[in-house]
Amino acid sequence: MEKNLSGAALLVQSLLKEGVEYVFAYPGGPVLPILKVLSDSSIETVLVRHEQGAVHMADGYGRSSKKPGVVLVTSGPGATNTVTGIVTAMMDSVPLVVLTGQQIMPFLGKDAFQETDIFGITAPIVKHSYLITKTQDIPRIIQEAFYIAQSGRPGPVLIDLPKDVVLRSCALNAIRRKMDIPAYNPLPKIDDTLISKLAVMLSESKRPVLIVGNGVQISGADQEVLHLAQLLQIPVISSMLALGVFPQSHPLSMGFMGMYGHAYANYAALESDFIVAIGCSFNDRLVMNSKQSFCPNATKVHIDIDPYEFNKVVDCDLTIAGDAKAVLQKLLVLIEKQDRKAWVSKAATLKQKFSLSYEDDQQVRMPYVIDILYKQTKGEAIMVTDVGMHQIWAAQYYALEYPGRWVSSCGAGTMGYGLPAAIGVQLASKEALVVAIVGDGGFQMMECELATLALNKLPIKIIVMDNAHLGMVLQLQELVHLEAPEAVNLTGNPDFVQLATSYGVKAYTIDKADMAVAIIKRALAYNEGPCLIHVKLDEKENVYPIIKPGGGLEEMIFHD
Repeated sequence: MEKNLSGAALLVQSLLKEGVEYVFAYPGGPVLPILKVLSDSSIETVLVRHEQGAVHMADGYGRSSKKPGVVLVTSGPGATNTVTGIVTAMMDSVPLVVLTGQQIMPFLGKDAFQETDIFGITAPIVKHSYLITKTQDIPRIIQEAFYIAQSGRPGPVLIDLPKDVVLRSCALNAIRRKMDIPAYNPLPKIDDTLISKLAVMLSESKRPVLIVGNGVQISGADQEVLHLAQLLQIPVISSMLALGVFPQSHPLSMGFMGMYGHAYANYAALESDFIVAIGCSFNDRLVMNSKQSFCPNATKVHIDIDPYEFNKVVDCDLTIAGDAKAVLQKLLVLIEKQDRKAWVSKAATLKQKFSLSYEDDQQVRMPYVIDILYKQTKGEAIMVTDVGMHQIWAAQYYALEYPGRWVSSCGAGTMGYGLPAAIGVQLASKEALVVAIVGDGGFQMMECELATLALNKLPIKIIVMDNAHLGMVLQLQELVHLEAPEAVNLTGNPDFVQLATSYGVKAYTIDKADMAVAIIKRALAYNEGPCLIHVKLDEKENVYPIIKPGGGLEEMIFHD
């Protein structure tokens, strides 16, 4: 005879069947029954200091583990505080399952205490959402949610849980069943005739480039891309989100392209006659100006698991729907080795001519700090960034060799992401060296999660780039709007070393260039817990190259 189980017990049983290790949580009345059952299970509850931090932690965990990160928060403001993290995950295709508490069913729609229609609020920014009204539906919905979150193009799924539904009992177990969700087809059928056509087009092209995106990383198609590039001698450009998918030390690597990308990547795209974008959306940071003027002399092919990305920004000559790994495996069977010495030589010349450099004038410059970090870590750290100038410098100067070593909010551009995301990454990759590079602005949005970091004794290295300004906004004000700086001065920044120390975090300051090597070495050697390095920078240092919003790839600006 089946034992009666509460909705909370069914929920936790279902999470265990999905292999959940951690739940990132901030409690409140409606979810207390769930927390009670969680505490008696093998799932570890990570108590955060802000619900947004919980979602970013789950996001970092999801990116590193390739499994859905799980969040548990209460109703009302607890639920609405997850919105920024949810849209961050949605924009970067990260698998999440967000569990929100809710008022009891009889009070819904009556403006009860902390009642909010989180189902409606998040509908545009999730893959799918549920409001559970029957206790017996909990096992089915949890299984569906995990399947939807990680199948096809991954993304967040929200489940709203009224407290009375969680408290009720029923005679049911969390039985797993075969997934068959009407109208949900996560893997489009690949059209083999289109792949044959692509093989012919590739063989006839003279100056092809591959643009690889996060879809290659998600599908695990990095080796197929490497094989294709080497077989056909094709230079490879990355989106910023896909850094490390193609080894940056490889002679065919052309870095990342776009508004803040490597100049040689932009020029290679402009000079190509055939562009194959794989698992990469043609977003505005990559395309920059109107779709008609994006590489107008090149034939464009788009391969993506999500057909809704096709012709959304750039009109392509050929589109192929399908998982990147499956499509490339079919393509590799059809192609033969080619020699493109002249084009590869041209790409190498561009790379040499427009290589990055920074001024070595004994000032504390962020590229210099990242260069030291790169050399001391031998390029093997997992780089987690916040959003701003430091993000761009990290992308430019920390050359990545493997997938999964770059974790950054590239779609939503969410400030405050770096610190909590690094916590999730470290929990998913316990033996890895995790470095969080953050700016003084974004860091202060989520600095409360230093408590979560310290309590869990995670050996994350945090580098706070402090130029006492919202640096990227300041540069755009001066460059684009030609205005005097307004509302960007962060006068009143705390003493970041004292702040970290107050949470029990080891901390250092770099305010002179000759201090950097020794302090970074000391911080990397410290593994008893987290460590923060406060880097005091000149507020006038800008990021280059840069393209003004609305400008073309050919309109890069290289200096003040």
